[in-house]
Amino acid sequence: MKWTWACGGLLWVLAGCLTDKEAFRPNPNDEDPLVGAVPLVRSPLKDRCEQHGRSSVRGNCDEAKYLATEYTRRLSVGDEVCLEGGFGDEPGAACKARAAVIDTAPNRVKIEVRTAKPDSRWFNAEMRHAWYEEGALVDLYLAERGY
Repeated sequence: MKWTWACGGLLWVLAGCLTDKEAFRPNPNDEDPLVGAVPLVRSPLKDRCEQHGRSSVRGNCDEAKYLATEYTRRLSVGDEVCLEGGFGDEPGAACKARAAVIDTAPNRVKIEVRTAKPDSRWFNAEMRHAWYEEGALVDLYLAERGY
Protein backbone atom coordinates (compact mmCIF):
# COMPACT_ATOMS: atom_id res chain seq x y z
CA MET A 1 0.00 0.00 0.00
CA LYS A 2 2.81 2.41 0.86
CA TRP A 3 4.52 1.63 -2.44
CA THR A 4 1.35 2.61 -4.35
CA TRP A 5 1.21 5.96 -2.55
CA ALA A 6 4.90 6.56 -3.27
CA CYS A 7 4.49 5.77 -6.98
CA GLY A 8 1.32 7.86 -7.22
CA GLY A 9 3.05 10.77 -5.50
CA LEU A 10 6.04 10.51 -7.80
CA LEU A 11 3.81 10.52 -10.88
CA TRP A 12 1.97 13.57 -9.52
CA VAL A 13 5.27 15.43 -9.08
CA LEU A 14 6.45 14.45 -12.56
CA ALA A 15 3.17 15.59 -14.08
CA GLY A 16 3.65 18.94 -12.37
CA CYS A 17 7.09 19.27 -13.95
CA LEU A 18 5.58 18.95 -17.42
CA THR A 19 3.57 22.12 -16.94
CA ASP A 20 6.78 24.13 -16.67
CA LYS A 21 7.09 26.77 -19.40
CA GLU A 22 10.18 24.97 -20.74
CA ALA A 23 7.98 22.05 -21.81
CA PHE A 24 6.14 24.30 -24.26
CA ARG A 25 9.21 25.60 -26.09
CA PRO A 26 9.56 24.24 -29.64
CA ASN A 27 12.74 22.39 -28.77
CA PRO A 28 13.67 22.67 -25.09
CA ASN A 29 16.97 20.88 -25.71
CA ASP A 30 18.30 23.56 -28.06
CA GLU A 31 20.60 25.05 -25.47
CA ASP A 32 21.63 21.70 -24.00
CA PRO A 33 25.38 21.33 -24.63
CA LEU A 34 25.03 17.55 -24.84
CA VAL A 35 22.53 17.81 -27.70
CA GLY A 36 24.15 20.76 -29.45
CA ALA A 37 23.76 24.48 -29.07
CA VAL A 38 21.77 26.47 -31.59
CA PRO A 39 24.05 28.50 -33.87
CA LEU A 40 23.96 32.30 -33.75
CA VAL A 41 24.20 34.17 -37.04
CA ARG A 42 25.76 37.52 -36.18
CA SER A 43 25.33 40.83 -37.94
CA PRO A 44 28.04 41.62 -40.49
CA LEU A 45 30.75 43.97 -39.33
CA LYS A 46 30.29 46.26 -42.34
CA ASP A 47 27.03 47.84 -43.49
CA ARG A 48 26.16 46.91 -47.10
CA CYS A 49 24.96 50.41 -47.88
CA GLU A 50 28.33 51.98 -46.99
CA GLN A 51 29.95 50.42 -50.08
CA HIS A 52 27.82 52.69 -52.29
CA GLY A 53 29.33 55.85 -50.82
CA ARG A 54 27.51 58.93 -52.09
CA SER A 55 26.18 57.35 -55.27
CA SER A 56 22.52 57.44 -56.27
CA VAL A 57 22.18 53.81 -55.20
CA ARG A 58 22.96 54.76 -51.58
CA GLY A 59 19.57 56.42 -51.05
CA ASN A 60 17.72 53.35 -52.30
CA CYS A 61 19.90 51.08 -50.18
CA ASP A 62 19.26 53.17 -47.06
CA GLU A 63 15.52 53.05 -47.72
CA ALA A 64 15.65 49.27 -48.20
CA LYS A 65 17.66 48.99 -44.98
CA TYR A 66 14.99 50.96 -43.12
CA LEU A 67 12.23 48.71 -44.50
CA ALA A 68 14.22 45.59 -43.63
CA THR A 69 14.80 46.83 -40.09
CA GLU A 70 11.10 47.53 -39.59
CA TYR A 71 10.16 44.13 -41.03
CA THR A 72 12.67 42.30 -38.84
CA ARG A 73 11.64 44.11 -35.66
CA ARG A 74 8.00 43.18 -36.21
CA LEU A 75 8.63 39.46 -36.60
CA SER A 76 6.98 37.42 -33.87
CA VAL A 77 6.55 33.78 -32.93
CA GLY A 78 4.46 31.95 -35.53
CA ASP A 79 5.30 34.25 -38.45
CA GLU A 80 6.31 32.49 -41.64
CA VAL A 81 9.28 33.89 -43.53
CA CYS A 82 11.07 33.18 -46.76
CA LEU A 83 14.81 32.70 -46.23
CA GLU A 84 15.71 32.50 -49.91
CA GLY A 85 13.93 34.00 -52.88
CA GLY A 86 12.03 36.78 -51.17
CA PHE A 87 13.02 37.52 -47.57
CA GLY A 88 10.74 40.29 -46.42
CA ASP A 89 7.86 39.19 -48.64
CA GLU A 90 5.09 36.69 -47.97
CA PRO A 91 6.42 33.21 -48.78
CA GLY A 92 5.05 32.61 -52.27
CA ALA A 93 5.85 30.41 -55.25
CA ALA A 94 9.28 32.03 -55.77
CA CYS A 95 10.34 31.21 -52.21
CA LYS A 96 13.01 28.50 -52.21
CA ALA A 97 13.21 28.09 -48.42
CA ARG A 98 10.30 28.60 -46.03
CA ALA A 99 10.86 29.03 -42.33
CA ALA A 100 9.00 30.04 -39.19
CA VAL A 101 9.86 32.27 -36.27
CA ILE A 102 9.87 30.05 -33.18
CA ASP A 103 11.29 32.43 -30.57
CA THR A 104 12.39 36.02 -30.11
CA ALA A 105 14.76 37.86 -27.82
CA PRO A 106 16.21 41.36 -27.76
CA ASN A 107 18.03 41.88 -31.08
CA ARG A 108 17.50 38.21 -32.00
CA VAL A 109 15.03 36.03 -33.85
CA LYS A 110 15.08 32.24 -33.70
CA ILE A 111 14.11 30.67 -37.00
CA GLU A 112 13.34 27.07 -37.92
CA VAL A 113 13.68 26.02 -41.56
CA ARG A 114 10.47 24.22 -42.48
CA THR A 115 10.72 23.37 -46.19
CA ALA A 116 13.32 23.95 -48.86
CA LYS A 117 13.36 23.26 -52.58
CA PRO A 118 16.14 21.03 -53.94
CA ASP A 119 17.89 24.00 -55.59
CA SER A 120 17.99 25.95 -52.32
CA ARG A 121 21.11 26.34 -50.20
CA TRP A 122 18.85 25.41 -47.25
CA PHE A 123 17.83 22.05 -48.74
CA ASN A 124 19.65 19.91 -46.17
CA ALA A 125 18.77 22.18 -43.24
CA GLU A 126 15.08 21.38 -42.77
CA MET A 127 13.89 21.48 -39.16
CA ARG A 128 17.13 23.11 -38.01
CA HIS A 129 17.08 26.10 -35.70
CA ALA A 130 19.29 29.18 -35.63
CA TRP A 131 19.29 32.51 -33.84
CA TYR A 132 19.73 35.52 -36.12
CA GLU A 133 20.74 38.95 -34.95
CA GLU A 134 18.60 41.73 -36.37
CA GLY A 135 21.47 43.00 -38.52
CA ALA A 136 22.00 39.57 -40.07
CA LEU A 137 18.38 39.47 -41.27
CA VAL A 138 18.62 43.06 -42.52
CA ASP A 139 21.76 42.06 -44.43
CA LEU A 140 19.91 39.07 -45.93
CA TYR A 141 17.13 41.42 -47.08
CA LEU A 142 19.62 43.78 -48.71
CA ALA A 143 21.58 40.96 -50.35
CA GLU A 144 18.43 39.53 -51.92
CA ARG A 145 17.74 42.94 -53.44
CA GLY A 146 21.19 43.24 -54.96
CA TYR A 147 22.81 45.75 -52.62
